[in-house]
Amino acid sequence: MKKIKQLFILFTLSVASFSCTDVLDVEPTSVITTASFWQTENDAQGALVGMYVNLRTIATTDLYVLGEARSDVLTLGIVGGGGWDKYYFNTLHADNAGPSWQNFYSLINSANLIIKYVPDIDFASEENKNNILAQAYAMRAYAYYVMTRTWGDLPLRIEPTESTDAEVTQIERSSQAEIFTLIKSDIDQANQLFPDNSIHTDRSFWSKPGVNALKADVYLWSAKVLGGGQSDLQTALSAISEVESADVALLDDYASVFAYENKGNDEIIMAARFAEFEVGNNYHKDLYLINSAIPSNITAETRALIGPVGGGNNIIRPTDFMKSLYDVTDSRKDATFYEIFTLDDNGQPTVYYTTIGTKGSGTVSGGARLYVDDYIIYRYADILLMKAEIKNALDQDPSTEINQILMRAYGDNFAGKEFVSGTKAENDAFILEERLRELAFEGKRWWDLIRFDKVLEMVPTLNNDSDKLLWPISSSILSLETKVTQNPGY
Repeated sequence: MKKIKQLFILFTLSVASFSCTDVLDVEPTSVITTASFWQTENDAQGALVGMYVNLRTIATTDLYVLGEARSDVLTLGIVGGGGWDKYYFNTLHADNAGPSWQNFYSLINSANLIIKYVPDIDFASEENKNNILAQAYAMRAYAYYVMTRTWGDLPLRIEPTESTDAEVTQIERSSQAEIFTLIKSDIDQANQLFPDNSIHTDRSFWSKPGVNALKADVYLWSAKVLGGGQSDLQTALSAISEVESADVALLDDYASVFAYENKGNDEIIMAARFAEFEVGNNYHKDLYLINSAIPSNITAETRALIGPVGGGNNIIRPTDFMKSLYDVTDSRKDATFYEIFTLDDNGQPTVYYTTIGTKGSGTVSGGARLYVDDYIIYRYADILLMKAEIKNALDQDPSTEINQILMRAYGDNFAGKEFVSGTKAENDAFILEERLRELAFEGKRWWDLIRFDKVLEMVPTLNNDSDKLLWPISSSILSLETKVTQNPGY
């Protein structure tokens, strides 16, 4: 990049541990060059915190946009488009391209700095050093995985950018095959370095179970999208077995998985941490309702559900298609969205007004609603549905895993809802739908549609144009990175 800034590390020098849940609530107090910074274990821990701050930056909106906004889940909210309409109408172009890859490369650069400098630092415990390095490799793999599914070929940066020289900043895109080779290698490195199969207390730091969840995801994608076939499916299945041996479980109550006061629960494997007083609102705000748009003629039940304040936007809402997939006895329905009706002339709530997202409605503090629910990267229900998908692709019966999900969803109403294996195509169709019911608003649907080869069928705004499956590279990136060329179709 022509104007890429020389890398500095901005941290509070007193950061000595990342064990507390508010570890990301740090303010930079000095600018420290690489020549003076990478000296102590505290420096390494500070760098680790900075890397997770980078993750939270892209988790505020970008990860969700890339993972779901262009699919069949969202439509126009009651307040207006708010800039989201370019996604679900699929009108992206270079001058209005949505998320840039700059923030992702900032995250990758943070990981690269750790990978380069931490090995030469003396630690009191080699295990602690390896744990930090493992997290950096995991983060780099995750960032490149999101990016290559979004933009395809990428500039491959495996060394930190510490110079503005064109020879360093200006590089051509490497093939997607090369990117996946690095991703898989980084996953292996992380797995070797993690000392055990434990998960961090608040489940917002990479761990061995988190890396194996990523490994299953990566190999499932490469099996179905990149021609990896049976071998990659078996690797993905083995990775899931590793996840299942960790401290993970389905919660009994679906809504409690996302409750603000229940962060870091047993179902969560890896999440980007958000919290009051640490950071601003995330994308869930745009699914809720601005105070001025809350109608007065609603039932007391609706008023109570909305809460004392809205504080959102409702510039996006779930599509009728998405809402139609939920049975009235499915506990996930009200825990995912809520339809608001105003009163008719007879005082009955029959006039449809809008729909708000209830998964991610945050917390109310000081008279304001704060949209600071964690961005969940992997949770156990996702893993079970991946396992069902893999087993079906391997001609195995996926019923056990699917029925675990359905039993939680329907509770006492499960009788008669049992899944019975059919043909491979029928099973795939059910799994794809079930992933939407289970994982709506968690940034999974776009990737699912591509992996199941259903995106052109399910998203008519793509006009059957396969070139549009990759995202455009923004004009600002093209102006900075002169060796990068635009994706086909844009």
